[in-house]
Amino acid sequence: MKIGIPRAMYYYYFKDLFINLFNELNIDIIVSPETTREILELGEKYASDEMCLAMKVFIGHVAYLEGKCDYVLIPRVENYGLSSQTCTNFLAIYDIINNLFNMRIINYNINLRKKETELKGLIKELKKLGLSKKEIKDAYTIAKVKESKIKKNNVLNNLRNLRSEKSKILIVGHPYNINDKLIGGDVLKILKKLNVEIIYSDLFYTKDEYLNYSKGLYFKDSKDNISSISKCYNKINGIIFISSFPCGTDSLIFELVMRKLNKPYLNLVIDDQESSVGIETRIESFIDIISSMIR
Repeated sequence: MKIGIPRAMYYYYFKDLFINLFNELNIDIIVSPETTREILELGEKYASDEMCLAMKVFIGHVAYLEGKCDYVLIPRVENYGLSSQTCTNFLAIYDIINNLFNMRIINYNINLRKKETELKGLIKELKKLGLSKKEIKDAYTIAKVKESKIKKNNVLNNLRNLRSEKSKILIVGHPYNINDKLIGGDVLKILKKLNVEIIYSDLFYTKDEYLNYSKGLYFKDSKDNISSISKCYNKINGIIFISSFPCGTDSLIFELVMRKLNKPYLNLVIDDQESSVGIETRIESFIDIISSMIR
């Protein structure tokens, strides 16, 4: 048996859990490769024009996995509580893929409002593969411990980088945009070439720091992203916002926050254009401005 995991969207939240869980269960997995122009074009073949770039990329990764695995893992993440909703893409993602492809899907739902937890969902789905409840629960416990250790180390590295003497830029965005090679890869590459210390918005432990900017945020990931600004505001030299076109949630929330900033910022909306020259010019100009302010 081989389970396919698309390297897009939820992968960047749950990859350490998935990889360690299936390793503990001795189940082979295949993770699709880093996003390429060909994978995006695969996604665009099936996607509707109104879908955001990140969703088109996800569909492309699923299309890549077709015929290469027995099941594709596609969780549905609905909410983490009353005021912690997820993007509608995370709600609809299973139904979209189920209607586009003739593939067997391992699917579970996270909806804490209805007490549908990650563990309950995984037990229900993986028992269909012949695994016992105890096997799944034991493997899940070990995988969660390993996931927690990896997150802790990543957060510590992020905090350590805040003490760097280089210019420090906070990258604010969803990890599936920032860390995807095609969407945010060029941005990270350009910043590293410019000898800038990159601070990542998803690598903090946050609570309610977003309240400094908005008391009415509804989406969990947006709360985490915006809270990161408060976490390191006095230690960074500038902020770069990254979103994928045409994300309505990010466009609204980022604009709301940017109006309240008293610090240099750059708003990058990434689309499916092939050239990154325009982005490189904007980032270089932004870093030049920050450098002139420091001198």
